[in-house]
Amino acid sequence: MSRPTADHPEEFEGLFREHYLLVYRTAWVITGNPDDAEDVLQTIFLRLMRRSAPPDIRKNAKGYFYRAAVRLSLDTIRSRRREVLTSDFAAIEGRIRPEGPNGHYAFEPRLAETLAKLPPRTVEIVMLRYVHDYTEPEIAKLLRLSRGTIAVTLFRARLRLRKLLTASSSGEPI
Repeated sequence: MSRPTADHPEEFEGLFREHYLLVYRTAWVITGNPDDAEDVLQTIFLRLMRRSAPPDIRKNAKGYFYRAAVRLSLDTIRSRRREVLTSDFAAIEGRIRPEGPNGHYAFEPRLAETLAKLPPRTVEIVMLRYVHDYTEPEIAKLLRLSRGTIAVTLFRARLRLRKLLTASSSGEPI
């Protein structure tokens, strides 16, 4: 697949149909906002349309889209911190606590900001385990890592998250 739109539009459509829900749900959980999740989804697929498809997309499309969703969602959270806050608290509150039928998927803002401090690979593994409910062997297969690497990463991530969340709740900067 060289260019999904020009050369193979049916392949592009197939990739979208097969992976859009994974991308959207992952982005929504990380960002805590359905609008941001939609932006992440659109950005990922627009980039794929405009550029040549990466060579590994045929071998592991699910892994490719999952990693892209995690990384772009983390970038969204990081850029949100750089935004200038306004005095309109209602607008800010709406971005932090989305309402709607799937609002329960969103992380609380403090946890989302804490996740943004972790390396993208760690967030990928944590999300697969605790949000998408994958087992360690399934994560290892999807990300093409050893099961030991997954187990160690999850163990270290839990320690790091606990430390960062504790520091955050005591008023220390995270």
